[in-house]
Amino acid sequence: MGSIYLIRHGQASFGADDYDVLSPVGVRQAEVLGEHLEQLGITLDRCVSGSLRRQQHTANAALQRMSNAPALDIDEAFNEFDADAVIRTLLPDLLPEEPEALHILRNGAQNRAEFQRLFAKLIHRWISGEHDKPGLQSWQAYVEQVEGGLRRILEQAGSKQNIAVFTSGGTITALLRLITGVPSAKAFELNWQIVNTSLSQLKFRGSEVSLASFNSHVHLQLLKAPELITYR
Repeated sequence: MGSIYLIRHGQASFGADDYDVLSPVGVRQAEVLGEHLEQLGITLDRCVSGSLRRQQHTANAALQRMSNAPALDIDEAFNEFDADAVIRTLLPDLLPEEPEALHILRNGAQNRAEFQRLFAKLIHRWISGEHDKPGLQSWQAYVEQVEGGLRRILEQAGSKQNIAVFTSGGTITALLRLITGVPSAKAFELNWQIVNTSLSQLKFRGSEVSLASFNSHVHLQLLKAPELITYR
């Protein structure tokens, strides 16, 4: 059987003007991941990343710590869903019951717990399919986008290849939904637990795919540096 390693990007710049940039912690997380894979003796036959900078930067920082790493391929199917668009589009309907939501979401770095509560509420509305709006990609459409990326990987993969996919939490959540059949709401409960640069492993034979492990971050735990274990 072959393996697909789903790798969430390193910590991004939450609260900054540009979120799509790795923080110094995010860079270190990626380097530690690459060192860990090298120590395990895992040889990667192919590496794929979404087109977002935080995904590509994570991939490059990790692969630089590995010997004989393949070139990085880009597939936008593995991009994160547009969280800003979800918030911007669905927030107006939420304001009557959450009048402080706009202020909290604009100042998320100073209101992390409340930001997460409101963001989770908006995500629940989005994945329900009951609040779809023109111009906003639906959850179902996003899942189909990710499914297309997975299908392309499987069509091109050798039977025993090791393939790394550098991606984001939402993408991993969509794949959990596709592969395990877990309801979308439950999949997103798992999403909130996905650690930056964690490894989730899929095993495949032909077009058959199963989940072998989820959210492993032992490479960070072994360092006994709690500041390296982050979730956003």
